[in-house]
Amino acid sequence: MKHRRDKLVTLRKNKGWYQKDVVNELKKQFNITITESYYGMIEQGVRTPKLEIALAIAKLFDVDPNEIFFDVKPNKKLGLKLA
Repeated sequence: MKHRRDKLVTLRKNKGWYQKDVVNELKKQFNITITESYYGMIEQGVRTPKLEIALAIAKLFDVDPNEIFFDVKPNKKLGLKLA
C-alpha cells in the first residue's frame, strides 16, 4: 500500500525547491546520486529509499526521518505516545 509523502512535498516547496534541486543537494552535501525520477517516486510513495538516502533527505530538510517516512501511531501496550 503506497502513501503519498505530502510532508516531504511540503518541506521541499517551503524551500522553494524543485525535485531536481533536492537531487542536486543530495549529491553536493552527501555524495548521494539518485535520479530526479527516483526522487519523484519517493515523494509519491511508490519507492521507499534505502536508509542512507532516507536519513540524508531528512537531514537536508532538518526533520526527524519518522516525520517523513514512518507512520508512527501510539501503542497502549508499549506505552508509546505521540509528541
